[in-house]
Amino acid sequence: MKRHQKILTLTVIAATLINCAYAQKNEIGGQNYISTAMPIIMVSPDATSAGMGDVGVATKPDANSQHWNNAKLAFVEDKAGFAMTYTPWLRRLGVGDMNLLYLGGYYSVNNRSTIGGSVTYYSVGDVNFTSEEGADLGTYTPNEFAIDLSYSMKLSDVISLGATGRYLRSDLTQGQDVGTTSTRAGNAIAADVGVYYQDKLNATPSMPGELALGVFISNLGSKISYSDDDNEKDFLPANLRLGGRYTLNFDEYNQFSFMLDMNKLLVPTPPVYDEHGEIIAGKNDRAEDISVMQGVFQSFYDAPNGFKEEMQEIQLSVGAEYWYDHLFAVRAGYFFEHKNKGGRQYITFGGGIRYNMFTFDLSYLLALSKTQNPLANTVRISLGMNFGKPDSPKRITD
Repeated sequence: MKRHQKILTLTVIAATLINCAYAQKNEIGGQNYISTAMPIIMVSPDATSAGMGDVGVATKPDANSQHWNNAKLAFVEDKAGFAMTYTPWLRRLGVGDMNLLYLGGYYSVNNRSTIGGSVTYYSVGDVNFTSEEGADLGTYTPNEFAIDLSYSMKLSDVISLGATGRYLRSDLTQGQDVGTTSTRAGNAIAADVGVYYQDKLNATPSMPGELALGVFISNLGSKISYSDDDNEKDFLPANLRLGGRYTLNFDEYNQFSFMLDMNKLLVPTPPVYDEHGEIIAGKNDRAEDISVMQGVFQSFYDAPNGFKEEMQEIQLSVGAEYWYDHLFAVRAGYFFEHKNKGGRQYITFGGGIRYNMFTFDLSYLLALSKTQNPLANTVRISLGMNFGKPDSPKRITD
């Protein structure tokens, strides 16, 4: 990446992270984004879900399930497995060294329990830092990463629970000063909880099907700060995801699945201020003033424009997947975000190949809105491996 481009990119990222109240609207009815720290951990990390409009809470369980719904891990069909995904970043703008890497895996302990782990790593690439006077301050590699450990347990043959612990670190400024603010790496811990339901639901006696439902609450955790000033904190992107899947087996060779996810940030909505800085609509959203759990509950009723705006904060993902002989997959999806809450809209395409213990998946994103999308026209690639079968059928009762 050219030097001036990298400095501009870093400045924008740093300003976004440090100024927790950015993008607040000036009047009711205008755009009113919700900003959080480390939004990168909300990006679809795998090519499978990325090819289906970023659905995932009730998709088929696999090595990437920890990101979408940890409870799904209890229903994986193999003894162990892992998947790796490489996602280029800002390729549409010609940036060559920014990327998102993801590694996820699982191990079935017994017919009831499964453990999992994952690592998410985001790199801005090499950046040349300079002072306001133009002096060279060195070359650094700003980055963010998250490390997860999960446990999933079947409560019955059709329902499971999952829990995840997460450590996060965001170091985008490498301790450099941004304006008059001295910065440091931000650290946080968070937890996820999930519920997953999966059972047979046949359309006809000769056409077996499967219904799956999921609920997933993610990134409930400590606030994060990028400076020593206790008055500068940000919420993590706590999030609620609800969704379902219906799979229909037309015959032994042809399988089709339809999926729908609804997604909402559990973070306070920015209020509207008058010229004196007083709130005239909505509620206080400052992370320094309210607790994490207060922010979660407040996120359901604090929008300045009332219930209408609360509904605008729900993102929708729709996806479809077709498998032939469990060997070849074709995928497509659509993602919608209201224009007042970011305005991202895009369609996705993808495909997959499964051969013995190996899987290969790819996806492509085509933006439909004017909102800049860092993944527009980007091909994401996932590679996976699955090992053996469980020691016994993964059923609790006969």
